[in-house]
Amino acid sequence: MHWQTSRFRIDLSRPRVMGIVNVTPDSFSDGGRFASTPSAAAHCEALLAQGADILDIGGESSRPGTPPVDLEEERRRVLPVLRHAVTLGVPVSVDTYKPEMMREALDLGADIVNDIFGLRRHGALEAVAAHPRCGVCIMHMHGEPQTMQRDPMQGDAVPQVRQFLQGISQALLERGVARERVAWDPGIGFGKTVEQNFALLARQQELLSAGYALLVGWSRKSSLGTVTGLPVDERLAPSVAAALLAVERGAHVVRVHEVKETVAALKVRVAMMAALGASLEHRE
Repeated sequence: MHWQTSRFRIDLSRPRVMGIVNVTPDSFSDGGRFASTPSAAAHCEALLAQGADILDIGGESSRPGTPPVDLEEERRRVLPVLRHAVTLGVPVSVDTYKPEMMREALDLGADIVNDIFGLRRHGALEAVAAHPRCGVCIMHMHGEPQTMQRDPMQGDAVPQVRQFLQGISQALLERGVARERVAWDPGIGFGKTVEQNFALLARQQELLSAGYALLVGWSRKSSLGTVTGLPVDERLAPSVAAALLAVERGAHVVRVHEVKETVAALKVRVAMMAALGASLEHRE
């Protein structure tokens, strides 16, 4: 399987690591650390040195209860960092739900639109469809960041998430967007209970069976804090464990803060898989 993006056709025969670059003062996990252009640009380079395959740049926090950022402020935060990131030789994703930002980012060379609203905002579908090759990640979110955890979704999340992602994907296909440009994100933590989040992990195959690339983001999520009792700045081990479990269940891309540690964990898995393959060949 491949994920077609503006400049790169990403080979998904091995899991890819997407490094998070939050250009925000109020992100739930690292708000303010990379809010300036120089610090965010340096962070991009550091993540690549640690083994990131893709960079994901976001200028608006999706932390529950966070007020929205206006378009001009998001431009001010994101575009200077994006101009640097697209020179680094890797796919660059822009985390935005605003169609105007999508168009501007793609014009500057961004490869992927990563939309937490799943292209539900007016004009978002058209902004992606108008581009000849860009990749797009459709995420499922119940409600909006301001209210999603006060009124989480009810019932079995897995079929509901799949139905939503399938519907938006069909709308893209009808607008001429090739299937290989589209990735799905179940939206761990976005308006879902702890039990629903872990059901989405345990039953990931029900999403994979649709045939789209699957991107997941468990890094530092509150569900990990709930089951471990650890605060957000101590969730390295459960974040890496969740990423590895997602890959074991077929995820193609993991979106993480802790790139170095996730890459190291995946190398251990590669070594184990190689040994397993050699063992099977020996038996034959």
